Amino acid sequence: MLESVLVANRGEIASRVIATARRLGIRSVAVYSAADADLPFVAAADEAVLIGPPQPAASYLNGPAILAAARQTGARAVHPGYGFLAENAAFAASVIEAGLVWVGPAPASIAQLGDKINARNLMEEAGVPVAAGTREPMHDARAALAAAAQIGYPVMIKAAAGGGGIGMSAAADPDQLAAGFDTARSRAERFFGDPAILLERYVRHARHVEVQILGLADGKVLALGERDCSVQRRHQKVAEETPSPGVGPELRASMLAAAVRAGEVVDYRGAGTIEFLLDVPTGAFMFLEMNTRLQVEHPVTELVTGIDLVEQQFRIAAGEQVSFEPHALSVTGHALELRIYAEDSQRFLPSPGTIAEWSPPTGPGVRVDAGYAAGNTVTPFYDPLLAKLCVHGADRAQALARARTAAAAFRVSGVKTNLEFHQDLLASAAFRSGDYDTSLAGRLRPAPAAGRR
Repeated sequence: MLESVLVANRGEIASRVIATARRLGIRSVAVYSAADADLPFVAAADEAVLIGPPQPAASYLNGPAILAAARQTGARAVHPGYGFLAENAAFAASVIEAGLVWVGPAPASIAQLGDKINARNLMEEAGVPVAAGTREPMHDARAALAAAAQIGYPVMIKAAAGGGGIGMSAAADPDQLAAGFDTARSRAERFFGDPAILLERYVRHARHVEVQILGLADGKVLALGERDCSVQRRHQKVAEETPSPGVGPELRASMLAAAVRAGEVVDYRGAGTIEFLLDVPTGAFMFLEMNTRLQVEHPVTELVTGIDLVEQQFRIAAGEQVSFEPHALSVTGHALELRIYAEDSQRFLPSPGTIAEWSPPTGPGVRVDAGYAAGNTVTPFYDPLLAKLCVHGADRAQALARARTAAAAFRVSGVKTNLEFHQDLLASAAFRSGDYDTSLAGRLRPAPAAGRR
């Protein structure tokens, strides 16, 4: 097993990785920006190093500063968490070149899958279902309009190098595509450093379902079940559950098999996620992208399988066997995750400030992965995720009941949160029925009319 690890991240995921490292006897090193000096993850680590000012480019995205901290502390491995440098193939390669263990897939795998168009093409050639879309990057509106005429409207405009739903938009006709293309290119350049655009056919009534995979040290790829991530605002997830109430046994078997094929295509190692779009009316599913890292929503898979995914990441990176029997995987019960953000519950706008009260719920089946505590300041420099409220029950009904009780008991003051939205979500007939799609959050919180404040 690894003897020490530097966690190249912040907030709740840094605390999460450090907790497993401590349980396994691995010495942990935290790196932090000046804005995060008082956050719980810094105190939780065995050692902590200040790497820069609050701006991400000067701290959590500063690869040389992170490697310098590893050298300074004698850390022998780097765990990137999610976001920041987690899917940066050049950084992963620099970690390995420095003689350290990268707790993640090979840089080549990251590079192959980081470009959405290349990933789509790889999967299509391997027989994994994909949506109709472009096989080459789009750089001008004229080419995009010609491609869309072949694909058929509506189409989704995406950054080819992007992720997390950032900058995505739908176009129902040529006028909307022409109007949205340049905006999408500028956003892609600003957020991802690459203006290339991918077009895909837009599925109006869709569920977002993903499969957790593990690529073992011996080359075998396992599928650990699916997660439904259809509750989204601005194409970004806010609640997840497993098993998906919209996936039956036959469809589940097909999706898991396709996910395994996707991992095998790139000789994948470590934890990864294959994201699919499920066309609700037809039951067809299509590859969206592969995330070459741990997902925010990984706790729900842990709750129903009893498998610590961070531990498996450490073991696979060290060339060891996983801690469970791969041929005896089982799913027990049902789990939900609610992402608690520092944002208002109506328009989902960020709400920085100092947390005056922080009282997370407890009880049977309740797990809270938190990045903040009372007295901490939520700054505008980073994603406003405060914590993940996760619940597990013997079945979906019990999980929903426990989630409602836990969400009502969660006390936070000093900053606005989206707890009210989650309470409304859990009370909604559509969510409780399990018969919902990616439009659900928008129906619960309709966008304000143009010109209205």
